[in-house]
Amino acid sequence: MPVARAVAPAFLACLLAFGLAACNETQSSVPAPPALPPEVGFITAAEKPVAVVRELPGRVAPTRLAEVRARVTGLVTKRYFEQGSHVNQGDKLYQIDPAPFRAELASQDAEVARAEATLMLARQQAERFHTLLDRQAASKAQYENAYASMKQAEAALAGAKAAQSRARLNLDYATVRAPISGRIGRALLTEGALVDANSAQNLATIQQLDPIYVDITQSVGELRRLRRDLASGELSQIAPDVATVRLIHDDGTLYEHSGRLLFSEVTADPSTGQVTLRVEIPNPSGELFPGMYARARIEQAIDQDAIAVPQQAVQHDLDGQPQLYVVQDDDTVAARPVSLGDVVDGQWIVRDGVKSGDRVVVDGFQRISMGIKVKAVKLEGGRLTLNAPAPASSSDRLAQSETASAPRQEPQTTGSIR
Repeated sequence: MPVARAVAPAFLACLLAFGLAACNETQSSVPAPPALPPEVGFITAAEKPVAVVRELPGRVAPTRLAEVRARVTGLVTKRYFEQGSHVNQGDKLYQIDPAPFRAELASQDAEVARAEATLMLARQQAERFHTLLDRQAASKAQYENAYASMKQAEAALAGAKAAQSRARLNLDYATVRAPISGRIGRALLTEGALVDANSAQNLATIQQLDPIYVDITQSVGELRRLRRDLASGELSQIAPDVATVRLIHDDGTLYEHSGRLLFSEVTADPSTGQVTLRVEIPNPSGELFPGMYARARIEQAIDQDAIAVPQQAVQHDLDGQPQLYVVQDDDTVAARPVSLGDVVDGQWIVRDGVKSGDRVVVDGFQRISMGIKVKAVKLEGGRLTLNAPAPASSSDRLAQSETASAPRQEPQTTGSIR
């Protein structure tokens, strides 16, 4: 009997082990559910008008530039302007000692008065001889001499008045004024300096900065391709009053004001092979200043039937050639080599390889296998999320919690067979 009590628990443990093995074998024989097709996000390719935009380098230049110079010779006695300030046309900038010019003007005033008196006497003399000639009391030669003296006096008066005007101008030039409105730079000389009317020395420089020019450069090759596409009809000409030019800051942000293209040079730079295009752009806050480097985004044409795809849609094969993944009618994915154009607003312009209506994959590339069907999901915005398992039901969650909370029972033996 003691031996039977020891064998019974062991026998029960063996039966339990065989039962568990049979259950596992039954569960493993149940077929697994079929795998869901991988999801990929796509957009539908569509033709639409897209502006052909070029991003070109350039330099900022003032719309007007004036070098202030002295027009008379003399000593500078005063400076009126604040360096770096805004001045208006006609504002006083420098004062050259006016005393010599006032004296010269007074002298010319006296010469004019003398010439007027001489002319008055000569005119009276000519009139007198004319009366005597009519009475045959004077000869014709006497009258002609008197008339010639009158004409000489008139010429002398005209010369005196011209000298008077020149003296008045010199006195006015002694006050150096701003020739244009704009921002004035630093003073290039100080009070007490001697300036010469025949010297090329500048007193200051004034630049008009609102609006302001941006001189951008473009290669001759790009211009030739653009004109060829316009001539063939592949691109449409954009009206000058519609085309916009935007400047790009160093941090990638856009300048708040847009400009317009004025003209392009007809001569290329022989050293660089580039053509200069001039853009006019508002600068009310003075944020742009001459000489600074700028990048300009300029619209040069319109592609009426362009197909644009997001940049992440473009993949590359082993040879580095661009390609797009397209969902076909049977929901399989095929790779198509494409020819790309420019990047416009963060999207590639596709010149060849896809057509309007194609479903272009833009997300889920890691789940793509050639020849395997996919579940295509049209994306309106954002990114596609991975397939997630279905949420468990309330009864399943209750069973799982009960199983986890139940104490684990292990078979106990009171002895062993030796």
